[in-house]
Amino acid sequence: QVQLVESGGGLVQPGGSLTLSCAASERIFSSYALGWYRQAPRKQRELVARITTRGSTLYADSVKGRFTISRDNAKNMVYLQMNSLKPEDTAVYYCNTDTAVGLGGSWGRGTQVTVSS
Repeated sequence: QVQLVESGGGLVQPGGSLTLSCAASERIFSSYALGWYRQAPRKQRELVARITTRGSTLYADSVKGRFTISRDNAKNMVYLQMNSLKPEDTAVYYCNTDTAVGLGGSWGRGTQVTVSS
């Protein structure tokens, strides 16, 4: 099973930018589609962005035009570039594979993103 570790979260002002990183324990080239998810207090975890093995992307309406998901298969890394951040983006962000999510697999520690003035 692929192990994923998120990093890059922090406190940022509204309108600011932040880049999240996700490191995989094994090769992901031609193997998995990956997604970034987030969970705010008292809210259900939701999909933010998804990227296939070939780089096709999908975004939630709430972040489209502001967030960009990308991957570097050679480095086993997935990224989420977040621009024009809003207070409602505040949440713990997680990365995971489609397979793990579909099977109800475990989630990692995630990384906290707080947008506040």
